[in-house]
Amino acid sequence: MADRAYLATRKGLFELAYRNGEWQLEEGKSFFGDPVSMVLHDARDGATYACLNLGHFGAKLHRRDAGSDSWSEIAVPAYPPKPEDSTDPADWTLKQVWALEAGGPDQPGVLWAGTLPGGLFRSNDRGDSWQLVESLWNAPERLQWMGGGYDVPGIHSICVDPRDSNSVLVAVSCGGAWLTQDGGASWQLRASGMKARYMPPEMQDAGAIQDAHRIVRCAAEPDMLWCQHHCGIWRSRDNAASWEEVTAPLSSFGFAVAVHPRDGNTAWFAPAVADQQRVPVDAALAVNRTSDGGASFSTLRGGLPQEHCYDLVYRHGLAVADDGKTLLMASTTGGAWLSTNGGEHWQTISTTLPPVYAVRFNAA
Repeated sequence: MADRAYLATRKGLFELAYRNGEWQLEEGKSFFGDPVSMVLHDARDGATYACLNLGHFGAKLHRRDAGSDSWSEIAVPAYPPKPEDSTDPADWTLKQVWALEAGGPDQPGVLWAGTLPGGLFRSNDRGDSWQLVESLWNAPERLQWMGGGYDVPGIHSICVDPRDSNSVLVAVSCGGAWLTQDGGASWQLRASGMKARYMPPEMQDAGAIQDAHRIVRCAAEPDMLWCQHHCGIWRSRDNAASWEEVTAPLSSFGFAVAVHPRDGNTAWFAPAVADQQRVPVDAALAVNRTSDGGASFSTLRGGLPQEHCYDLVYRHGLAVADDGKTLLMASTTGGAWLSTNGGEHWQTISTTLPPVYAVRFNAA
């Protein structure tokens, strides 16, 4: 069972610990005052990674080894020089590390990083060095990618297949979903069935411009994937070969999705009002949960603020622990809530944190 959780915020990395039968916010903070865009706990060796976005000083990466209280700065992904004759409008400069995931258990030291402006990087040495995955960066369709929430495209979701560490699915805002089955040597666009309703009718089905806000994979049923898209919710039962749209109550718009680690039919979403307002429906925070693959939903409100609430949950602001029933959710206005019963009831962790960019449990 997970006994620690992390909140990456605008003003540092905060931690929750499970002690004496309850979850408590720890006194200590890391990188206090600095924006932390992503955090990862690697179950393979117990290391924890923090991605910082320091503005003028750029993106930074730090690692804390198992059993240590101190952090060490490590390398950051770096783009190669842009060829002088390139027609690519993108600036080949790292803006932010937006996603960080561990490789498979048979790949010690392998990490994957998704960045703005849309590059995927791989490390084989626990982040001491990084290599741009040029096969995806050089895909002709990348020139169709657009910014979604940022001025440039970005890779925010990285799903390693537990059956095969060389099979990895990534999602791009706005650039669809891409699958490699050979460790990144080649890629396939996997967005069939998604619909970009913000585009002219003749372009809505184009895979390379889909704004998949977040994609997650069920660990025990890896062919089951859930996508919170800009234009709704999609589910795949065939490892992203095809996607089916699902309609949720209140709103199918949002950014975050979490899937049960052992039941691919159970997933949670944080509905919001589209498109410019981006606040909870009726200013009352709720979570939609399906337990039957999207055929029906329960709208869960217990313990969540139901009046004058304007908290938005970002892409990485909702996580489920390995027990399948402990959830952590946090918002752009500093609210954080935890549930130990699948979302039926939530306890308030804080309403006064800095804006929260990402939450994660430690991995078992």
